[in-house]
Amino acid sequence: MLIARERELRVVTNALDRALAGHGDVIVLTGPRGAGTTSLADAAVELALARGFPVLRAGGPLMWAQLARDRGVPDEFLVPLLGSATPLELDDVARRVVSKEPLLIVADDVDRAGGVEFLSVVAGRVGATGTVVVTTARTSLGIGREVVLRGLSPEELDQVLPCSLALWTASRGLPGVAVELSALGESLVDMALNAPSENEFLEVDGDLVRLLEQAVSRTTGPVRGRLLAKLARVLANDASSYDRRRELVAEALRLDPRSPAVLDARLHALWDPSAAQDRVDTGQRIAELAISGELARRGLFWQFIGLMELGRVTAAESVLSRFHSAASAAADGPDLVMALSRQAVLAALRGRFDTAAGLVSEFVAVGVRTGVPDTHRLAGSVLGGMIGVAVGDRTRLEEGISAFSALARRFPGHYYEASTAGLLVLLDRVDEAAAELRRVLPVVLAGTGPRWLSAMADLASVAVATHQEDDAEVLYRRLLPFSGRLVVWAGAGTVREPVSYWLGRLADVLGRTSDAAGHLRSAAAQAAEAGALPVLERVEAALAALPVARDDPSPGNWRLVRDGEDWLLTTDAEHARLRDRRGLHYLRTLLSAPGKEIPALALASGGSGLTAATTTPLLDKTALRAYRTRLAQLSEEDPEHAFIAGELRRATGLGGRSRASSSEAERARVNVTRTLISALDRMAVQAPLAAAHLRASIRTGLACRYDPAPGGPPRWRL
Repeated sequence: MLIARERELRVVTNALDRALAGHGDVIVLTGPRGAGTTSLADAAVELALARGFPVLRAGGPLMWAQLARDRGVPDEFLVPLLGSATPLELDDVARRVVSKEPLLIVADDVDRAGGVEFLSVVAGRVGATGTVVVTTARTSLGIGREVVLRGLSPEELDQVLPCSLALWTASRGLPGVAVELSALGESLVDMALNAPSENEFLEVDGDLVRLLEQAVSRTTGPVRGRLLAKLARVLANDASSYDRRRELVAEALRLDPRSPAVLDARLHALWDPSAAQDRVDTGQRIAELAISGELARRGLFWQFIGLMELGRVTAAESVLSRFHSAASAAADGPDLVMALSRQAVLAALRGRFDTAAGLVSEFVAVGVRTGVPDTHRLAGSVLGGMIGVAVGDRTRLEEGISAFSALARRFPGHYYEASTAGLLVLLDRVDEAAAELRRVLPVVLAGTGPRWLSAMADLASVAVATHQEDDAEVLYRRLLPFSGRLVVWAGAGTVREPVSYWLGRLADVLGRTSDAAGHLRSAAAQAAEAGALPVLERVEAALAALPVARDDPSPGNWRLVRDGEDWLLTTDAEHARLRDRRGLHYLRTLLSAPGKEIPALALASGGSGLTAATTTPLLDKTALRAYRTRLAQLSEEDPEHAFIAGELRRATGLGGRSRASSSEAERARVNVTRTLISALDRMAVQAPLAAAHLRASIRTGLACRYDPAPGGPPRWRL
């Protein structure tokens, strides 16, 4: 017998009665895990059988194919249900599935099984039939008649099973969850440790806080430590509770210092913006101590976040790949969403916006199917917070201002006002941004937390746009210790430019041109190493806009800068206007990071996201020595000389280093080398001295770099 579901049962009963009169319907039963949607679907089956309805029921990815087969649809008509299909093909199958006579079809977990598209087609077919379709889902589908199941009251839940106030609080009144927790016994402590938190993004779960506080008072030792840690983590969304969280974590660590759950809670509850390396180290320790796959994955994800903050993008990507593999093996929906969303972040950072958008669609589908509550917020962070900002999409920027303003009102203390100010600058609403700067800066300067560094970067953008020197000085001093870091928002749901970019812009406002150039060159090198080409363009534009410093000890600086569709090359003795070609983009990337090796794959693909397969030398050391010895013995007129010289050129870079081969890396090496040589050949026509210096300084191969040869400039302005 269902308890307190009379209204929901009436909806089902009325639909069955209407079907007997030839008016079909679709009913979608929605609710969180444990709400009782499956039990209500069971009740619908009993009601239908009592009225003489035939009943078909299925679940899983092939549910509709199974239901259609059970309905008697020939196999040749089921092909559209097993792959991609046109709307007309799906409609043809739906026409054969529904019945003029009374029929109940039950589809379990239709959202998680990928059956929503066909359900929408069926919904358009049932109206004038005797077919009732009942489906269960975690979230609203926008199809048919929706029946939402919520938690029961304490009195109602007590009719399902003996219920204490603690059990009701821990289960949120959801009968399925209550049954699971009751299996733990009457222990308040066990229920508190295992109770899930169902609250949305940044909300504090007050019921769970009270339950944990009651449990803490009843236990000691390591168990008390884990309860305290969980309480601190639940309170992490309360910006005003930092001091209490610090005390809770300190006692939890004293009671259970080796618990991976306690270590994980510490990172959540006490986010220190300067402690990126601690997040990496603690994440490694969590992974080592973890006794479950879930905790081990948390350790990996902390490592990813810390490495991204530190600007070690390649290492972070490697850890993210391990996290993704582990989440896939465990079929963990929320972790898969985290992995795919961060892959989208990396793609957007590198300017691969189409790839990022595809990954967003992929993780939104997973998130909807598995009921991950933050899915659409993560999608907005990539599409609006990264791509929209990068391309200057004014519609998305306006939407971002509205969203951040609403979040600022709902969740004070999380610096959303600073994010709003940053978007106002991008929309040229500088006066409004300046007003936000005056209001928010004192609060942010006194704060901390996962959004602090991003908020500081947003306020730096306002100080730069308004040329507020006093504010620029304060921001510069506070940001200086973060030089070399990337601006990363919280759990790397948004990753932006290097902090050095804002240090350079602020130094420029303060008239410190030499310092500004140094910071911006560091930012350019960091962006180039990460393959973040949209960021690199912004940095280079800021470098090109710098005035020449009066006290610059290197008056012979050379320039290679964009001028409309062309490039301007200026040296001490030469001046040339060059047509835009891919090789000049490669040169600019190499010149921006002297001495840094940049993979040819990164140059060719516009980022460092491609990884070469395992490589082997084209010629081993013995073969190289033999070839070189033989070459020295031959005259240049000998045909063998030309053959051996060609083999050596193929197997070594311009600097003489042995090359290794893989299909992707070798193609990139060949293409990048050819493109650079072509660019230098064209440059030599107008600027032979500059071209000669670059030929002597550019090293090609699987990795390329700019090693300044004698006779070149002290630095390049790009």
